[in-house]
Amino acid sequence: MVEEGAYWLAWAQISGIGPVLLRRLQQHFGTLATAWNATKVQLGEVEGLGFQTLEKVVQQRSRLHPEQLFTKHQQENSHFWTPADADYPRLLLETPSPPPILYYRGEVELQENLGQKPLVGIVGTRQPSEYGIRWTRQISTALAKNGFTVVSGMAEGIDTESHIAAMKAGGRTIAVLGTGVDVIYPHKNRDLYKQILTAGLVVSEYPTKTPPDRTHFPRRNRIIAGLSRAILVMEAPLKSGALITATYANEFGRDVYALPGRLDDYPSQGCLKLLSQGASFILKELDELLTMLGAIPQIDTIEASISLEQLSLPTFSPELQTVIDAMASEALPFDFIVQQTGMAAGLVSSALLQLELMGLVSQLPGMRYQKS
Repeated sequence: MVEEGAYWLAWAQISGIGPVLLRRLQQHFGTLATAWNATKVQLGEVEGLGFQTLEKVVQQRSRLHPEQLFTKHQQENSHFWTPADADYPRLLLETPSPPPILYYRGEVELQENLGQKPLVGIVGTRQPSEYGIRWTRQISTALAKNGFTVVSGMAEGIDTESHIAAMKAGGRTIAVLGTGVDVIYPHKNRDLYKQILTAGLVVSEYPTKTPPDRTHFPRRNRIIAGLSRAILVMEAPLKSGALITATYANEFGRDVYALPGRLDDYPSQGCLKLLSQGASFILKELDELLTMLGAIPQIDTIEASISLEQLSLPTFSPELQTVIDAMASEALPFDFIVQQTGMAAGLVSSALLQLELMGLVSQLPGMRYQKS
């Protein structure tokens, strides 16, 4: 039997099918395997699949063999996750456009993937002032010392400063690249790249050997926002990739913080705009910032007041109902729940997360779950 992950990969090879459409296909058919075998008429029922895209699907699908494609891809890219994998970052999976393939290098910490260790994104200009550098170092250091993982894009300037400060403080950091995970850009960050591999993770939605391309970097910003519980914008002019990241963060329901600056400082104009639009201030008292960030609920510590008995059946979506029906009072392994439901691993993982947030399911060590 072909694994669901193979279909995520196969669908991603079809031109015109991006992360958003992939998500719609999954939601419409339940699994991408079912979608792969759907007729042209059935596919036409999915929002966003127009006539030209349908023609491409029909033509290209016949030439692709998911299982063979997946095996070959594994040989060329040794480490990657698909949304069908239980280790796929769960906060990223909640977004409307999770990458169908997320490549990685470095040291994986499962608590980060499961949303049990908080990740905070730090972004900003490639040409920061001394003021921006100083505060980036201070905040990254404070976050690392208080158990937060710092996420950024390994670009020059603010990104580089945040990665370095976090590691110097003994913390972890994650770099989201706009290239393949084996391509260092900018090249001057080659030493930083090597350090991150030993003290964190490098991730990308682009396969190995993918060179830098100006279209890749705005897209990768959604991954920074998706992985993070909050985004801190340190310094950013009005036309800045950091503002794109902040926009994604708002769309994903993440908290956005901005470092205030002087009205006539060019690098601060984007931050001032964010603050005027409702972003929270990064103030001198870092304890207050840490308290606010620490108050963001972690997936494994959220307590919901609602109980299963208080919920009527119509409250659940079909996916949630299927998963809750498969649960028992004793702890069950994740793989067993997937087998019992007959659903894709990614769908089961997403459903379990929602049930955890409701307080109906508890996760135990070893990827085991039971009814609360």
